Amino acid sequence: MDFLELLRVIFLSIVQGVTEWLPVSSTGHMILVEHFLEFSHSEEFWSVFVVVIQLASVMAVVTTFFKQLNPFEFKDGFKTDLRKIRLWFKIVVASIPAALIGIPFDDIIEEHLGAIWIIAAALIFYGIIFILVENANKDKTPKVDNLGHITYKLAFIIGVFQLLALIPGTSRSGATIIGGLLFGMSRKTIAEFTFFLAIPAMAGGSLVRIMRLGFDFTGAEWITMIVGCLVAFIVSVITIKFLLGFVKRNSFKPFAYYRIVLGLIILAYFFFLN
Repeated sequence: MDFLELLRVIFLSIVQGVTEWLPVSSTGHMILVEHFLEFSHSEEFWSVFVVVIQLASVMAVVTTFFKQLNPFEFKDGFKTDLRKIRLWFKIVVASIPAALIGIPFDDIIEEHLGAIWIIAAALIFYGIIFILVENANKDKTPKVDNLGHITYKLAFIIGVFQLLALIPGTSRSGATIIGGLLFGMSRKTIAEFTFFLAIPAMAGGSLVRIMRLGFDFTGAEWITMIVGCLVAFIVSVITIKFLLGFVKRNSFKPFAYYRIVLGLIILAYFFFLN
């Protein structure tokens, strides 16, 4: 792997690590990066590479929130934390819609809804929705301001909103955050729940693809995979901590404006300049 190829891999992994957790659509950004950057690896390898660095991003959630997610304690004997177990059950409930609809139709959706204009339209549309939701919530006090207040019904509703992200350009985190805000969740609470919901959502879909595509790689491709995973993991940890700190003091509007501007630039490029 030459130096320029290494830089491309690092850049792609940075984009994955940042956009996976910010409500700006990782899929949309990854498609755009692959369009503008020419990679020397095969299309089959890149299909697996993108999936594997997503798993690295998921591991960033597991390590960052390990204490909040681990329901088992071995200090002074084996103990279980029922609050954390209930949280996991809520995560599972929220994952049901994606498991029933998202995984079976993932390849069909990717094949027919991956057009650039669809990505751009989704970026713009949900950017506008973010602004409208934030304006509507401006003077409201959140009804759900911690993870313990999330009901199973609300968890399932958030899972239904996650289905919106099946359309490239929507953003999985963006869809769930919009759902959470609409149903009275605080920004920090829905951001955290979105991170946790990514564990089964992304890990499940990624493992299915990996089992189907396999790991028959060359030495250079394995190096590419390792570098990409390390970069995606580190950047994901930084991004997660940034977002949690950001939403304590700010709304999601800056991400909404970014989505709209990016969507307009994409439309202008592909319809008028390309």
